[in-house]
Amino acid sequence: MEFSGHFEEGMTLDRFIFETTQSHPEATGQFATLLQQVSLAARMVSSRVNRAGLAGMLGGTGEVNVQGEFVQRLDEYANDAFKRALEHPGVIAALASEEDEGPFYPPARFRSGRYVFCMDPLDGSSNIDVNATIGTIFAIFRRKSVEGGPASMDDILRPGRDIVAAGYVIYGSGTVMVISAGHGVHGFTLDPAVGEFFLSHPDIKLSPTAKTWSVNEGYAAAFDPRLRDWIESRKAPGMGWTARYIGSLVADFHRNLLKGGIFLYPATAKNPEGKLRILYEAFPLAFLVEAAGGAATDGRQRILDLTPDGLHARTALFIGNKDLVDEVTALLQPA
Repeated sequence: MEFSGHFEEGMTLDRFIFETTQSHPEATGQFATLLQQVSLAARMVSSRVNRAGLAGMLGGTGEVNVQGEFVQRLDEYANDAFKRALEHPGVIAALASEEDEGPFYPPARFRSGRYVFCMDPLDGSSNIDVNATIGTIFAIFRRKSVEGGPASMDDILRPGRDIVAAGYVIYGSGTVMVISAGHGVHGFTLDPAVGEFFLSHPDIKLSPTAKTWSVNEGYAAAFDPRLRDWIESRKAPGMGWTARYIGSLVADFHRNLLKGGIFLYPATAKNPEGKLRILYEAFPLAFLVEAAGGAATDGRQRILDLTPDGLHARTALFIGNKDLVDEVTALLQPA
Protein backbone atom coordinates (compact mmCIF):
# COMPACT_ATOMS: atom_id res chain seq x y z
CA MET A 1 0.00 0.00 0.00
CA GLU A 2 1.30 3.46 -0.90
CA PHE A 3 0.02 6.95 -0.13
CA SER A 4 0.97 8.48 -3.46
CA GLY A 5 -0.73 10.57 -6.11
CA HIS A 6 -2.43 13.95 -6.09
CA PHE A 7 -4.49 14.73 -3.01
CA GLU A 8 -6.45 17.94 -2.55
CA GLU A 9 -5.88 19.96 0.60
CA GLY A 10 -9.02 19.80 2.72
CA MET A 11 -10.05 16.27 1.74
CA THR A 12 -11.11 14.07 4.65
CA LEU A 13 -8.95 11.28 6.00
CA ASP A 14 -11.69 8.76 5.19
CA ARG A 15 -11.76 9.89 1.54
CA PHE A 16 -7.96 9.81 1.43
CA ILE A 17 -7.97 6.22 2.70
CA PHE A 18 -10.75 5.24 0.27
CA GLU A 19 -9.00 6.72 -2.77
CA THR A 20 -5.68 5.15 -1.78
CA THR A 21 -7.33 1.75 -1.36
CA GLN A 22 -9.15 2.06 -4.69
CA SER A 23 -5.80 2.41 -6.48
CA HIS A 24 -4.67 -0.95 -5.06
CA PRO A 25 -6.99 -3.69 -6.36
CA GLU A 26 -5.11 -6.32 -4.31
CA ALA A 27 -6.12 -4.60 -1.05
CA THR A 28 -8.46 -6.58 1.20
CA GLY A 29 -9.77 -3.63 3.19
CA GLN A 30 -7.93 -4.51 6.41
CA PHE A 31 -5.40 -1.70 6.03
CA ALA A 32 -8.16 0.87 5.44
CA THR A 33 -10.07 -0.41 8.46
CA LEU A 34 -6.94 -0.31 10.59
CA LEU A 35 -6.30 3.36 9.76
CA GLN A 36 -9.94 4.25 10.37
CA GLN A 37 -9.76 2.63 13.81
CA VAL A 38 -6.53 4.49 14.56
CA SER A 39 -8.36 7.69 13.62
CA LEU A 40 -11.22 6.77 15.97
CA ALA A 41 -8.86 6.12 18.90
CA ALA A 42 -6.98 9.36 18.16
CA ARG A 43 -10.22 11.34 18.30
CA MET A 44 -11.14 9.69 21.60
CA VAL A 45 -7.75 10.53 23.10
CA SER A 46 -7.84 14.07 21.70
CA SER A 47 -11.21 14.68 23.31
CA ARG A 48 -9.96 13.41 26.66
CA VAL A 49 -6.71 15.41 26.43
CA ASN A 50 -8.61 18.61 25.71
CA ARG A 51 -10.68 18.24 28.86
CA ALA A 52 -8.21 16.34 31.00
CA GLY A 53 -8.58 18.55 34.05
CA LEU A 54 -12.37 18.57 33.90
CA ALA A 55 -12.46 14.81 33.32
CA GLY A 56 -10.21 14.08 36.29
CA MET A 57 -7.47 12.75 34.01
CA LEU A 58 -4.53 14.81 35.30
CA GLY A 59 -1.90 13.24 37.54
CA GLY A 60 -0.60 9.73 37.99
CA THR A 61 -2.25 6.42 38.74
CA GLY A 62 0.31 5.54 41.40
CA GLU A 63 1.64 2.69 39.26
CA VAL A 64 5.00 2.28 37.51
CA ASN A 65 5.13 0.82 33.99
CA VAL A 66 7.64 -1.65 32.55
CA GLN A 67 9.92 1.26 31.59
CA GLY A 68 10.23 2.30 35.25
CA GLU A 69 8.14 5.41 34.58
CA PHE A 70 5.20 6.65 36.63
CA VAL A 71 1.96 5.97 34.76
CA GLN A 72 -0.23 9.00 34.13
CA ARG A 73 -4.00 8.63 33.98
CA LEU A 74 -3.98 9.75 30.36
CA ASP A 75 -1.28 7.15 29.56
CA GLU A 76 -3.61 4.45 30.79
CA TYR A 77 -6.61 5.87 28.95
CA ALA A 78 -4.74 6.21 25.62
CA ASN A 79 -3.32 2.69 25.89
CA ASP A 80 -6.77 1.22 26.49
CA ALA A 81 -8.43 3.36 23.80
CA PHE A 82 -6.12 2.14 21.04
CA LYS A 83 -6.29 -1.49 22.15
CA ARG A 84 -10.10 -1.44 22.32
CA ALA A 85 -10.36 0.24 18.91
CA LEU A 86 -8.04 -2.28 17.25
CA GLU A 87 -8.86 -5.59 18.94
CA HIS A 88 -12.25 -6.42 17.37
CA PRO A 89 -12.25 -5.51 13.60
CA GLY A 90 -10.03 -8.48 12.66
CA VAL A 91 -7.15 -6.33 11.38
CA ILE A 92 -4.36 -6.87 13.92
CA ALA A 93 -2.54 -10.03 14.91
CA ALA A 94 -0.62 -8.42 17.77
CA LEU A 95 -0.07 -5.07 19.44
CA ALA A 96 3.06 -3.93 21.27
CA SER A 97 2.79 -0.94 23.60
CA GLU A 98 5.26 1.04 25.65
CA GLU A 99 2.89 0.66 28.60
CA ASP A 100 2.70 -3.16 28.56
CA GLU A 101 5.36 -5.67 29.54
CA GLY A 102 4.37 -8.16 26.86
CA PRO A 103 2.46 -8.11 23.55
CA PHE A 104 -1.31 -7.84 23.40
CA TYR A 105 -3.11 -10.34 21.17
CA PRO A 106 -6.77 -10.02 20.09
CA PRO A 107 -9.05 -12.14 22.30
CA ALA A 108 -9.96 -15.55 20.88
CA ARG A 109 -13.50 -14.40 20.05
CA PHE A 110 -12.06 -11.95 17.49
CA ARG A 111 -10.30 -12.82 14.25
CA SER A 112 -6.50 -12.47 14.16
CA GLY A 113 -5.73 -10.10 11.29
CA ARG A 114 -2.94 -9.22 8.89
CA TYR A 115 -1.07 -6.49 10.76
CA VAL A 116 1.11 -5.89 13.82
CA PHE A 117 0.67 -2.52 15.53
CA CYS A 118 3.46 -1.04 17.71
CA MET A 119 2.73 2.13 19.67
CA ASP A 120 3.74 4.64 22.27
CA PRO A 121 0.17 5.55 23.24
CA LEU A 122 1.07 8.88 24.83
CA ASP A 123 4.59 10.15 24.25
CA GLY A 124 5.68 13.06 26.44
CA SER A 125 3.18 12.24 29.15
CA SER A 126 5.32 14.00 31.78
CA ASN A 127 4.15 17.20 30.03
CA ILE A 128 0.45 16.49 30.59
CA ASP A 129 0.08 18.43 33.82
CA VAL A 130 1.76 21.54 32.35
CA ASN A 131 -0.41 21.54 29.20
CA ALA A 132 2.51 20.99 26.81
CA THR A 133 2.28 19.08 23.52
CA ILE A 134 2.03 15.28 23.70
CA GLY A 135 1.28 12.61 21.11
CA THR A 136 0.78 9.02 19.98
CA ILE A 137 3.45 7.32 17.83
CA PHE A 138 2.87 4.08 15.89
CA ALA A 139 4.38 1.67 13.37
CA ILE A 140 2.60 -1.01 11.36
CA PHE A 141 4.12 -4.30 10.16
CA ARG A 142 2.53 -6.97 8.00
CA ARG A 143 2.67 -10.23 9.95
CA LYS A 144 5.03 -13.03 8.84
CA SER A 145 2.96 -15.93 10.17
CA VAL A 146 -0.18 -17.31 8.54
CA GLU A 147 -3.09 -14.89 8.71
CA GLY A 148 -6.01 -15.99 10.86
CA GLY A 149 -3.95 -17.98 13.34
CA PRO A 150 -2.14 -16.78 16.46
CA ALA A 151 0.80 -14.41 16.06
CA SER A 152 4.19 -14.79 17.73
CA MET A 153 7.14 -12.65 18.78
CA ASP A 154 8.69 -13.31 15.36
CA ASP A 155 5.90 -11.20 13.89
CA ILE A 156 6.86 -8.28 16.15
CA LEU A 157 10.67 -8.28 16.54
CA ARG A 158 11.54 -7.24 13.00
CA PRO A 159 13.98 -4.87 11.31
CA GLY A 160 12.57 -1.42 10.67
CA ARG A 161 12.79 -1.87 6.92
CA ASP A 162 9.83 -4.31 7.25
CA ILE A 163 7.48 -1.48 8.30
CA VAL A 164 4.60 -0.92 5.87
CA ALA A 165 3.23 2.28 7.41
CA ALA A 166 3.84 4.59 10.34
CA GLY A 167 2.54 7.77 11.85
CA TYR A 168 1.89 9.88 14.89
CA VAL A 169 -0.84 12.06 16.33
CA ILE A 170 -0.02 15.39 17.97
CA TYR A 171 -2.33 16.68 20.70
CA GLY A 172 -1.52 20.38 21.09
CA SER A 173 -3.10 23.66 20.00
CA GLY A 174 -4.72 21.42 17.39
CA THR A 175 -4.77 17.66 16.84
CA VAL A 176 -2.76 16.57 13.81
CA MET A 177 -2.24 13.05 12.44
CA VAL A 178 0.81 12.50 10.21
CA ILE A 179 1.01 9.23 8.27
CA SER A 180 3.07 7.55 5.57
CA ALA A 181 3.15 4.20 3.79
CA GLY A 182 6.66 4.87 2.52
CA HIS A 183 5.87 7.12 -0.46
CA GLY A 184 4.61 10.49 0.67
CA VAL A 185 4.07 11.93 4.14
CA HIS A 186 0.72 13.62 4.76
CA GLY A 187 -0.69 15.54 7.72
CA PHE A 188 -4.37 15.75 8.69
CA THR A 189 -5.79 18.24 11.17
CA LEU A 190 -8.82 17.37 13.30
CA ASP A 191 -11.80 19.72 13.07
CA PRO A 192 -13.41 19.17 16.48
CA ALA A 193 -16.67 20.77 15.30
CA VAL A 194 -17.34 17.89 12.89
CA GLY A 195 -15.08 15.23 14.41
CA GLU A 196 -13.15 14.58 11.21
CA PHE A 197 -9.52 14.82 10.10
CA PHE A 198 -8.89 16.99 7.00
CA LEU A 199 -5.74 17.02 4.85
CA SER A 200 -3.77 20.10 5.91
CA HIS A 201 -0.14 19.19 5.14
CA PRO A 202 0.03 17.29 1.83
CA ASP A 203 3.28 15.69 0.71
CA ILE A 204 5.61 16.95 3.45
CA LYS A 205 9.22 17.23 2.25
CA LEU A 206 12.43 18.09 4.11
CA SER A 207 15.10 20.15 2.43
CA PRO A 208 18.56 18.51 2.60
CA THR A 209 19.70 20.71 5.48
CA ALA A 210 18.58 23.28 8.05
CA LYS A 211 19.98 25.29 10.97
CA THR A 212 18.00 24.14 14.00
CA TRP A 213 18.98 21.56 16.60
CA SER A 214 16.90 19.95 19.36
CA VAL A 215 18.65 18.29 22.29
CA ASN A 216 18.47 18.23 26.08
CA GLU A 217 21.70 20.06 26.89
CA GLY A 218 21.16 19.35 30.58
CA TYR A 219 22.86 16.01 29.86
CA ALA A 220 25.67 17.50 27.77
CA ALA A 221 28.37 16.52 30.28
CA ALA A 222 27.50 12.85 29.59
CA PHE A 223 27.61 13.19 25.77
CA ASP A 224 30.43 12.00 23.55
CA PRO A 225 32.96 14.90 23.57
CA ARG A 226 32.83 15.04 19.76
CA LEU A 227 29.09 15.66 19.91
CA ARG A 228 29.50 18.27 22.63
CA ASP A 229 32.01 20.12 20.46
CA TRP A 230 29.65 19.92 17.47
CA ILE A 231 26.81 21.46 19.50
CA GLU A 232 29.06 24.20 20.86
CA SER A 233 30.28 25.02 17.37
CA ARG A 234 26.67 25.75 16.29
CA LYS A 235 26.59 28.58 18.85
CA ALA A 236 29.46 30.56 17.33
CA PRO A 237 28.64 34.15 16.31
CA GLY A 238 27.46 34.39 12.73
CA MET A 239 26.52 30.72 12.39
CA GLY A 240 22.82 31.56 12.38
CA TRP A 241 21.74 28.42 14.23
CA THR A 242 18.70 28.14 16.51
CA ALA A 243 18.04 25.75 19.41
CA ARG A 244 14.50 24.43 19.89
CA TYR A 245 13.69 21.80 22.53
CA ILE A 246 10.21 21.00 23.85
CA GLY A 247 11.04 17.86 25.83
CA SER A 248 8.48 15.66 24.08
CA LEU A 249 9.97 13.52 21.30
CA VAL A 250 6.91 13.62 19.07
CA ALA A 251 6.53 17.39 19.49
CA ASP A 252 10.20 18.10 18.76
CA PHE A 253 10.10 15.78 15.75
CA HIS A 254 6.91 17.36 14.40
CA ARG A 255 8.36 20.85 14.58
CA ASN A 256 11.55 19.78 12.81
CA LEU A 257 9.61 17.83 10.17
CA LEU A 258 7.69 20.98 9.23
CA LYS A 259 10.38 23.59 9.87
CA GLY A 260 13.64 21.66 9.38
CA GLY A 261 16.31 20.63 11.88
CA ILE A 262 17.93 17.73 13.70
CA PHE A 263 16.78 16.04 16.89
CA LEU A 264 19.54 14.41 18.95
CA TYR A 265 19.10 11.87 21.74
CA PRO A 266 22.58 10.40 22.16
CA ALA A 267 23.77 7.51 24.28
CA THR A 268 25.35 8.38 27.62
CA ALA A 269 27.49 6.54 30.15
CA LYS A 270 24.31 5.79 32.12
CA ASN A 271 22.43 4.61 29.01
CA PRO A 272 25.13 3.31 26.63
CA GLU A 273 22.55 1.79 24.24
CA GLY A 274 20.48 4.96 24.24
CA LYS A 275 17.12 5.59 25.88
CA LEU A 276 14.45 5.75 23.16
CA ARG A 277 12.47 2.61 22.39
CA ILE A 278 13.24 1.14 18.98
CA LEU A 279 9.90 -0.43 18.05
CA TYR A 280 7.48 2.36 18.81
CA GLU A 281 9.55 5.56 18.95
CA ALA A 282 12.66 5.33 16.76
CA PHE A 283 11.26 3.03 14.05
CA PRO A 284 8.09 4.94 13.16
CA LEU A 285 9.75 8.36 13.19
CA ALA A 286 12.70 7.06 11.13
CA PHE A 287 10.24 5.61 8.61
CA LEU A 288 8.44 8.95 8.35
CA VAL A 289 11.57 11.07 8.08
CA GLU A 290 13.04 8.91 5.31
CA ALA A 291 9.75 9.13 3.39
CA ALA A 292 10.03 12.93 3.68
CA GLY A 293 13.63 12.98 2.38
CA GLY A 294 15.44 13.04 5.72
CA ALA A 295 17.53 10.48 7.61
CA ALA A 296 17.74 8.73 10.99
CA THR A 297 20.65 6.86 12.59
CA ASP A 298 21.77 5.67 16.01
CA GLY A 299 25.06 7.51 15.50
CA ARG A 300 26.58 4.57 13.63
CA GLN A 301 23.99 3.01 11.35
CA ARG A 302 20.57 3.59 9.82
CA ILE A 303 17.77 3.15 12.36
CA LEU A 304 15.61 1.09 9.99
CA ASP A 305 18.42 -1.48 9.66
CA LEU A 306 18.23 -2.29 13.39
CA THR A 307 16.46 -5.40 14.68
CA PRO A 308 15.24 -5.10 18.30
CA ASP A 309 16.04 -8.02 20.60
CA GLY A 310 13.05 -7.31 22.84
CA LEU A 311 9.80 -5.33 22.89
CA HIS A 312 11.38 -2.51 24.84
CA ALA A 313 14.88 -2.47 23.32
CA ARG A 314 16.40 1.00 23.22
CA THR A 315 18.57 3.09 20.95
CA ALA A 316 20.22 6.46 20.54
CA LEU A 317 18.59 8.62 17.87
CA PHE A 318 19.78 11.31 15.47
CA ILE A 319 16.95 12.28 13.14
CA GLY A 320 16.03 15.08 10.77
CA ASN A 321 17.43 16.77 7.69
CA LYS A 322 19.72 14.40 5.83
CA ASP A 323 22.85 16.54 5.63
CA LEU A 324 22.80 17.22 9.37
CA VAL A 325 22.20 13.58 10.32
CA ASP A 326 24.95 12.42 7.95
CA GLU A 327 27.35 15.01 9.41
CA VAL A 328 26.73 13.96 13.03
CA THR A 329 26.83 10.25 12.16
CA ALA A 330 30.18 10.62 10.38
CA LEU A 331 31.48 12.52 13.41
CA LEU A 332 30.55 9.69 15.80
CA GLN A 333 31.99 6.78 13.86
CA PRO A 334 34.56 4.70 15.81
CA ALA A 335 38.11 5.93 15.35
